[in-house]
Amino acid sequence: MFQGAAQLNLDGKGRLAIPARYRDSLLSSCAGKLLLTADADGCLLVYPEPEWLPIRDKLSKMSSLNPKIRALQRLLIGYAEDVVMDSAGRVLVSPVLRNYAALDKNVMLVGQGNKFELWDATKWQAQQKADLLFLSGELPAELEGFSL
Repeated sequence: MFQGAAQLNLDGKGRLAIPARYRDSLLSSCAGKLLLTADADGCLLVYPEPEWLPIRDKLSKMSSLNPKIRALQRLLIGYAEDVVMDSAGRVLVSPVLRNYAALDKNVMLVGQGNKFELWDATKWQAQQKADLLFLSGELPAELEGFSL
């Protein structure tokens, strides 16, 4: 279970050092094999390989004749890249994915349970503000009765 946010830096080659608190779990659960792909919100999704494979397979089996499904297939499968953590716990974020998510040096890695989101730090701040505005409006029915 991945949770919490970490402010990180991409190095000059586009490598991201996975925080130490996640490395052992990723090494034991997937031998450091991760999948990076684009997300519709303009960030990247970072999945351990075993979490990604069922999503990819299910999405691949859907009809590409439906334009919305096809668009999602293009986004998630089309941008998908396999990476492996190196001995220093780093993964290389390709120029294509860095460009898609407008990643420069300062980034945020945000745990989302079975995956991470990787955001440009400035875009992350804007997304947080947008999320807070959403929460002040009418909530979805699924959240009725939910308490913290």
